[in-house]
Amino acid sequence: MSDHNHHGHDDHGHGHDDHNHGSLKSYTIGFILSVILTAIPFWLVMGNVFANPATTAFTILGFAAVQIVVHMVYFLHMNAKVEGGWSLLAMMFTLILVVIVLSGSIWVMYHMNANMMPGMDAHQMRNMP
Repeated sequence: MSDHNHHGHDDHGHGHDDHNHGSLKSYTIGFILSVILTAIPFWLVMGNVFANPATTAFTILGFAAVQIVVHMVYFLHMNAKVEGGWSLLAMMFTLILVVIVLSGSIWVMYHMNANMMPGMDAHQMRNMP
């Protein structure tokens, strides 16, 4: 009598593959790594481990980059197997664009600051009317 499409309970037409979802073990590993990768930079700053602030900053940026990878692998399940590798390729392309835009912006701002009003230092600029 009724013409219903019979689908399984979990079949919502979204194209999800069950093998791409993480297990409790993988989520636990990701969580533990995330906690460690958060605690170490916190310790570096609070313990004043490095004398040079630039060394601390670059070390924290390194830990941040590793933590991004951990989140992408363990929580977002991005790897070369998902969607035929297209999601990983799209993420790499996005990261390249972000690096180009950020580094270009920093470069332009640095050179604008360095070349603005040559011959005047900050002390002279404060005394201007």
